Amino acid sequence: MNPFDLTESRRHFLLKSAYGAGGVALNGLLGRDLLAKSSAPLGGANPGLPQYPNFAPKAKRIIYLFMAGGPSHIDTFDYKPEMRKLHGSELPDSIRNGQRLTGMTSGQSSFPCVAPMFDFERCGQNGTWVNKDLLPYTSKIVDDITIIKSMHTEAVNHDPAITYINTGAQQQGKPSMGAWLSYGLGSPNDNMPAYIVMISRGGGNTQALYDRLWGSGFLPAKHQGVKLRSSGEPVLFLNNPPGISRDARRSMLDGLGQLNQQGYDKFADPEIQARISQYEMAFRMQSEVPDLMDISKEPKHVREMYGDDVEKPGTFARNCLLARRMAQNGVRYIQLFHRGWDQHNNLPKHMRGQCGDIDQASAALVKDLKQQGMLDDTLVVWGGEFGRTIYSQGKLTEDNHGRDHHGRCFTVWMAGGGVKAGFEYGKTDDYSYNILENPVHIRDLNATILNQLGIDHNRLTFKFQGLDQKLTGVEHAHVVKDILA
Repeated sequence: MNPFDLTESRRHFLLKSAYGAGGVALNGLLGRDLLAKSSAPLGGANPGLPQYPNFAPKAKRIIYLFMAGGPSHIDTFDYKPEMRKLHGSELPDSIRNGQRLTGMTSGQSSFPCVAPMFDFERCGQNGTWVNKDLLPYTSKIVDDITIIKSMHTEAVNHDPAITYINTGAQQQGKPSMGAWLSYGLGSPNDNMPAYIVMISRGGGNTQALYDRLWGSGFLPAKHQGVKLRSSGEPVLFLNNPPGISRDARRSMLDGLGQLNQQGYDKFADPEIQARISQYEMAFRMQSEVPDLMDISKEPKHVREMYGDDVEKPGTFARNCLLARRMAQNGVRYIQLFHRGWDQHNNLPKHMRGQCGDIDQASAALVKDLKQQGMLDDTLVVWGGEFGRTIYSQGKLTEDNHGRDHHGRCFTVWMAGGGVKAGFEYGKTDDYSYNILENPVHIRDLNATILNQLGIDHNRLTFKFQGLDQKLTGVEHAHVVKDILA
């Protein structure tokens, strides 16, 4: 006791006491299931939780084509011939109805309407309006997709909007949808993570994309998305250093795992177990990722279907083909971010290039999955964080047809995975400004995606800060049953 009396200060005593109290708090916040999972044996992918799926799923996997920046619904899918007559006229106050504006247009005294800037045609068996000028390939798959024209969100700026649709909240710190799915369902493939992210860049304005968009938030870190790089090693340190054999690396990881396990036994920090899990996953990925990334093994006619860009690493076309290959290899959630859709005054100039980047490959992905017999159990989602206004950003001139952010209504399309084919849902007014029929909040979209994977969004929860947190938040969300086959 004498050495203890000499060395133990009040501050030291309180610090060490906090370890015990912290352990109790951690158990209450994270739940016993997390600690049980954290002390599972090393090796093997996360099998998910035993209660999921809650019911028989229609889809086994998700491929989410995210158009970062907010593509204009007016210039892609939500067309009305009457808009041509509205060009140049003032947007009525009764239509704008006190909408919250961005800082870019809040000072405008006039809000002149801008008609669609490209040519539309009726396509498919149901005569669906599509901007065939910019989306000729997508126009050929309208009989395979559901187009939701009544999406809406409260967010009007990029960062809160893209955070909202990906994590269920406008504030930072919540888990992404892919992380929730990794937590609940796990990965079917021991050698691959449940959630993979790939990013491509278009020629337009590029808003920043932060790692938190595919992060795990308050869930264990091992559920965060794995972002694949477009050049060099797909994942850093995937290959062994020169002179280091696979057996030597295995031995090194075993030793490191023992040291980390000792740290976990002492402090019960779940992040230590997450670190062990990530090291093991990287080692197992060595056996599968190099072959997965080699598209030369794909038949020539398949590569040609995706377009010439498929031969260029880092392009949207290449990532679409890789997404199909990953889906075949058991990756649960694959998310492709394509940057460059933040189009304001430069929309007429950059819209053509952006659509050229994604049109052929998006349609090819749906066709490819269908030919592979995978579309029925793969849900493909295409869309951004919001849409664009019918009124001009700035004074309307021959050279300025800009559009601002618009969250009151925008368009998303879905294919496969148990949703209807050749179907349109929701209706907006003649200005494509307000929703008239069947509104679908972004929470409803996320609830529907979870539903197709056999998950009741109200039951996929995690105790944090005294609440049963969930992807769809505490506000009401519902599954959009009308679009389900």
